[in-house]
Amino acid sequence: MQLTLRDDLILTQVTVVYRGQEVEVSDLVVDTGSATTMLSTDVVAQIGIVPELHDVLHVIRGVGGTEVVFSRRVDRLQVGPRAVEQFEIEVGGIDAAFDINGILGLDFLLQTAAIIDLGTLRLDFSPGDGEGGENGAEHQ
Repeated sequence: MQLTLRDDLILTQVTVVYRGQEVEVSDLVVDTGSATTMLSTDVVAQIGIVPELHDVLHVIRGVGGTEVVFSRRVDRLQVGPRAVEQFEIEVGGIDAAFDINGILGLDFLLQTAAIIDLGTLRLDFSPGDGEGGENGAEHQ
């Protein structure tokens, strides 16, 4: 899958499925330095991912600062042909200084045996299911 380089950030897009609803999310930073995948509250609210009373809030810290997030398990997170079922994401606000909708973190990249080729700006996946077993399956 082709990646995009913008403002020195490597970007991709994902498909998120939650409770049978689907949304395409563009402009996610591919970030091997981020342990988890995080999506913008504004984008995932379109498919009903909103804070609920039972959600536990977490504070995460990174180069961009500190964010308060909640976790949600989605039915599927898909990048190109590779998808992970029942994948847990972090949901929170994204600093307006960055024109992005989230971060594709190491959790997804490892589980899907992702291969990032910086020479060609491509994101590919090792044959088979990667470390995720059946959760790192190819979807058509």
